[in-house]
Amino acid sequence: MTREEKAVILEDLKDKFRSNTHFYITDATGMTVAEVNALRRICFQSGLEYRVIKNTFIAKALEDLDADFSGLNEKVLKGFSGVLFSKENANAPAKLIQDFQKKHSKKLTFKGASIDSDLFIGADQLDTLSKLKSKQELIGEIIGLLNSPVQNVLGALNSGKHIIAGVVKTLSEKE
Repeated sequence: MTREEKAVILEDLKDKFRSNTHFYITDATGMTVAEVNALRRICFQSGLEYRVIKNTFIAKALEDLDADFSGLNEKVLKGFSGVLFSKENANAPAKLIQDFQKKHSKKLTFKGASIDSDLFIGADQLDTLSKLKSKQELIGEIIGLLNSPVQNVLGALNSGKHIIAGVVKTLSEKE
């Protein structure tokens, strides 16, 4: 591979990391071609992208970004590395990895991830990442929490209007 080809690959990779705020690094050592193809198919159907990339390219591309990804260099970028890119949903790759491990192959392992420049390193973090809520889910919960007191006040007023009307009617009848 010539220097020009490497430079093109590196620029493409930098753009990919810039445009995808969530990425997961996996290890697919020992997976068959059929298993890797199944993984790519599932990723495509889920709106994710899976690419096998040399560790040196990943490290060089991450060096030029604004955040500090040095924690990945020390522990994660060793051996075989594949990267799952996700633009929107931070937990989609984690759920995909867990489902793939259950249904297809335990050989796919999680090495590390970056969610909005926060690093999660080690297989024990996969369960935590799969439970992250999406932006839409969090907004929905906040709206529900803000809406709850208003609903309680309206409910109390609606139930009380019959009581208040009854008290007023009784008082007017006594006079």
